[in-house]
Amino acid sequence: MWKLKLRSPLSTILRRTLPSASRLSVVPTSQTPLSTAFSSLIGEEEYRVFRFRRCHFLANLVFSGKNFSSESAEKVVIRCWNCTSVAQTAPFLSCENCRSVQPVVPSVDYFQIFGLEKKYEIEEGNLEGKYKDWQKKLHPDLVHSKSEREKEYAAEQSARVIDAYRTLANPLARAIYILKLEGVVVDEEGTISEPELLAEILEIREAVEETADSQELRQIQAQIQEKLKHWSESFATAFRSRKYEEAHTAIQRMTYYKRVNEEIVKKL
Repeated sequence: MWKLKLRSPLSTILRRTLPSASRLSVVPTSQTPLSTAFSSLIGEEEYRVFRFRRCHFLANLVFSGKNFSSESAEKVVIRCWNCTSVAQTAPFLSCENCRSVQPVVPSVDYFQIFGLEKKYEIEEGNLEGKYKDWQKKLHPDLVHSKSEREKEYAAEQSARVIDAYRTLANPLARAIYILKLEGVVVDEEGTISEPELLAEILEIREAVEETADSQELRQIQAQIQEKLKHWSESFATAFRSRKYEEAHTAIQRMTYYKRVNEEIVKKL
């Protein structure tokens, strides 16, 4: 591995780059810790934010598995940007000590936000309860008197929790998302060339367009919902077996039936 060799000690280089002796007061000595010297240079609050972002940067690398061993992962400590308290729970969206909202960590997926195992079948009751709990801590209205930084964090965290809830609460959106986590991209606008399915969808749509009777529409809707349930279960089976092509096929059918159901809802 190529390394840069310094002809002069690092301390000598630092002294040459400093314009005046007055700046040497921020260089740590045996009596002045590095953290104290650095915070005096950039300000206490900015130093807290620096430490927080550094921890989260390292956490992102750990969670994404990029060049980190298990030993490195154990050494990463996440701290609150405001009070520097160590995070006691994961995900760290809000500080338990000072209640400050924390910035978004993209590596934390939607299942982790709600403390759920990464699988297609979930308990929607648990999802809703956790969603309400998060909104009580993260809603932007709760931090109206706080700093602009925390207001921004609250807006971002709240929006992400809302998107996570809507995604996981919807079987089709949840299927697309969990495949995405596995690296499988789903083309939601893709078409199906299967003649039988296309004929069936066309027949259903014609029936929906021709009737204005709400009872008939609800009967058609009940049939559509049964088909959505069937293909949702087919997706779950395929995903558990890691048969991603079959899972993708189930998503395509769910997409078609969902669109028909939306047309029925508009007429009811």
